[in-house]
Amino acid sequence: MSVFPGPRCAQHGSAYPGRVRSQRQTVDYALQRRALLADVYAGRVGVSEVCDASPYLLRAARFHGELSKVTCPMCRKERLTEVSWVFGEGLKHASGSARTPDELARMDATHDEFWVYVVEVCRTCNWNHLVQSYVLGTPEEPGPQARRRTANQ
Repeated sequence: MSVFPGPRCAQHGSAYPGRVRSQRQTVDYALQRRALLADVYAGRVGVSEVCDASPYLLRAARFHGELSKVTCPMCRKERLTEVSWVFGEGLKHASGSARTPDELARMDATHDEFWVYVVEVCRTCNWNHLVQSYVLGTPEEPGPQARRRTANQ
């Protein structure tokens, strides 16, 4: 059975277009998602193994997520919600938290480089999967000022 990859973005040709203009080092997990769905549909992987979203992820989807145009591949009852998680040393206490697209745009302009991981989640059946990851923030400038200081400096 073939797995439908989902709607394509006309401008970018990607199933999950980027929302922030300055994102870089993008990794798209569409092939991994497609392979997992093929395994589920073929019966090699159980539905309970892929529909296991944590309560924390479900809460993040409710309060910080953005509704996508993609329908859940498991229950087919509702559209998936995309949640963006941020990680980075420069974020301090904000690292490991979910953020809205507006918050990401503000953080991009005010923080050093950090990683964003986008997870799709179905709030009905608990399907969840990593969709893409990318880097935001201000990159360090090469040169003597960008080097880290050692203890003896």
